[in-house]
Amino acid sequence: MTMNSFKINGGNKLSGEIIPQGAKNEALQVLCAVLLTDEKIHMYNVPDILDVNRLIELLKGLGVKVSSPGPNQYTFQADNINMDYIRTQEYYEKASSIRGSVMILGPLLARFGTGYLPQPGGDKIGRRRLDTHFIGLQKLGTTFTYNEEEKSYHVVAENLKGSYMLLEEASVTGTANIIMAAVMAKGETTIFNAASEPYIVQLCKMLNRMGAHIGGIGSNLLTIEGVEKMHGTDHTLLADMIEVGSFIGLAAMTQSELTIKNVQLKDLGLIPGIFKKIGVDVLQNGNDLVVPAKEEYAIETFIDGSIMNIADAPWPGFTPDLISIVLVVATQSKGSVLIHQKMFESRLFFVDKLIDMGARIILCDPHRATVIGLNHEQPLKGIKMSSPDIRAGVALLIAALSARGTSIIENINQIDRGYQNIDTRLRQLGADIERI
Repeated sequence: MTMNSFKINGGNKLSGEIIPQGAKNEALQVLCAVLLTDEKIHMYNVPDILDVNRLIELLKGLGVKVSSPGPNQYTFQADNINMDYIRTQEYYEKASSIRGSVMILGPLLARFGTGYLPQPGGDKIGRRRLDTHFIGLQKLGTTFTYNEEEKSYHVVAENLKGSYMLLEEASVTGTANIIMAAVMAKGETTIFNAASEPYIVQLCKMLNRMGAHIGGIGSNLLTIEGVEKMHGTDHTLLADMIEVGSFIGLAAMTQSELTIKNVQLKDLGLIPGIFKKIGVDVLQNGNDLVVPAKEEYAIETFIDGSIMNIADAPWPGFTPDLISIVLVVATQSKGSVLIHQKMFESRLFFVDKLIDMGARIILCDPHRATVIGLNHEQPLKGIKMSSPDIRAGVALLIAALSARGTSIIENINQIDRGYQNIDTRLRQLGADIERI
């Protein structure tokens, strides 16, 4: 694999409109759901990104018929699944390169009573345990056998039975996996402390259209009445709220007015409100969002005058995926803010690159950083750096676009994993960015 880099000449004002891609995290879930039925499923607004394309390749290997009638559109039919494929070296390599592959388990167990799971790969953002998946699936009657030599799990469920479970953490992929197993389990399943992200809401609505009986959608208490058979459906993915948040941050950092197409504020939860805390306005205009250009972004303080703090939390709290973006925008806001990354222990390690660029940040510990805004009085300066994970990569990209001088960002396949043709789309806004 060649290691590409981005070369960015920063400091340009941007303008125009940008269409966010379909949601990456939703795509990884709804793609796995096609395994639940032998009928056709049509999908729209599927993002053309590395992680999603790898999962589609994996489905093809399993025998799913895949066709693409147009850009970002797919038809899937899983009417002839080859279960032997999951024991091949090819499956092992493909599945271990994407964490999303773990969500194949639920549907395979529901329909075929068996599955196999190599240790999943993905981001290096701290330990992401799979306990929630395992415990939930075990509650439904699944047996896991770990093979030390292959570093893989062999999974069997003679017959899945509904059960009550209280999840220890509201894991998004864990919740998705359990839901997909439970829709065809005998009897009723109750999942308390279920994740309630828009991705999960979209998955549940899709499954209900396929014939599932899921109640409590959008809350943290889901009830699922098992059914015998699932059917085909059409499904359109929501805009990727992480990408939308990234573009809001980009507009603010470059002091530009940008229009983000086809997004509703109501689908973004707390995201617009958190940006407001660091002085960024986001307005609804018909079906689009507008971020107006401002000379100065002032960080609000609390009513008693104490320093603003911003922390992530499971949905409907503020998503951890945008903590790095908010942190970058705060470096050029007016005022100070404490950024508290509670959910992952190494997502803040990219701040040393921002400090090299001239940002004033005190890294208190692996979870907390205090940002003292420069209020655009000193622009950041371009440097050479490398992208540690998807979200930090885009945060650094935004910093580089606002900086004076030239930046080089290496290891950008970490950005390509989650953002479709990001360089082309930024050039259309007036950014000076090229792949080298």
